[in-house]
Amino acid sequence: MKKPEQLLELRRREMVAKLKRYGIANRLVLDAFLEVPRHLFFDAAALEFAYKDAAYPIGWGQTISQPYTAAFMTTLLVERCSSGKVLEIGTGSGYQAAILDVLGYSVFTVERVVELYERAGALFSTLGRHIDCRFGDGSLGWIDEAPFDGMMITAGAPKEPESLMNQLASDGCMVLPIGDSSSQHMTVISRSGKDFRKEVFQQFSFVPLVGKEGWHDTVF
Repeated sequence: MKKPEQLLELRRREMVAKLKRYGIANRLVLDAFLEVPRHLFFDAAALEFAYKDAAYPIGWGQTISQPYTAAFMTTLLVERCSSGKVLEIGTGSGYQAAILDVLGYSVFTVERVVELYERAGALFSTLGRHIDCRFGDGSLGWIDEAPFDGMMITAGAPKEPESLMNQLASDGCMVLPIGDSSSQHMTVISRSGKDFRKEVFQQFSFVPLVGKEGWHDTVF
């Protein structure tokens, strides 16, 4: 009979195998998802959901993204920005930031829910992850640490936030979902000097990017 730790590792391998079947082919991304134990970002009572290919609520109206969604976003970033300084907006459980850390980025992450910010920061310390975490309005970015080579916004925005655009490095790229409150198209914005180029991909559904340059709390 397998021990709980062995079962969780087996489920993680099954999750990564499913990502491959769904079309995630980047070896660096697959290895990162294999290395980071997703169950560590779940409460003990919810471990059975840790490796299901579905989003899961983590409180305060937020979720930990579906593994495929996280892997899709990560692939878009890795293929356009393989190293450097990355800003994540929407720390949430901390899982996506840990994936980026394993990939070798210098990770900065902003969370607007103070309870999630505190919990993720404590978990990063426990796991020995060198991730800079800040509490605040993610739609405004992190001006003191700009510019960033890459950005990943893990919440749906009505449009690209101007502050984040301005904080991109001259050859940087931003991955974010843009749309309305029900669904968004995954979008990549690449910067070249003062010029920006947009690529639009398939539809997803995210919690809203709430903030001065996102949605207002009163809308939801």
